Amino acid sequence: MIKPREKAPNLEINLVNDTKWSLHDQTPENFTMIVFYRGKHCPVCKKQLEELKNKMSDFTERGVNLIAISSDTEEIAKETYNEWNIEGIPVGYNFSIDEARKWGLFISEGIKKEPKHFTEPGLFLIHKDGTVYWESIQSMPFGRSPLKEVLSGIDYILKEGYPARGEA
Repeated sequence: MIKPREKAPNLEINLVNDTKWSLHDQTPENFTMIVFYRGKHCPVCKKQLEELKNKMSDFTERGVNLIAISSDTEEIAKETYNEWNIEGIPVGYNFSIDEARKWGLFISEGIKKEPKHFTEPGLFLIHKDGTVYWESIQSMPFGRSPLKEVLSGIDYILKEGYPARGEA
């Protein structure tokens, strides 16, 4: 389990625009927000990422870099990017189940038309110094933190200098 205030493990991932992304190469003004999503099969993920796209400028104004990552294959991730209204969000794919476990994400076995294995949702806010600041990990697709509340939380953090919690 990764705890707040600990150095985040490096994360390197291929993006749907045929580039690579590395967490350690990020230089945000304040934070990098990583949204792990279940994959193309998930309508709740579609809604969350489309809302994220609509709020991208709100995050950018607060000095937050964004990325969305799934364990979907390259082909499926590119289909997702083209079919969902998420233009502009860096989207990573082929996130391995072993790496997902290192981040403490829940893994599900597919049912019906889902992939054999995939990650359940997770949201990580990584401080500009590379340490984990905030994490929200779920075992179900439902009940995710509304992005409006995440933005309000970031506002409070930045205004009050509120420290990362959960480190003990």
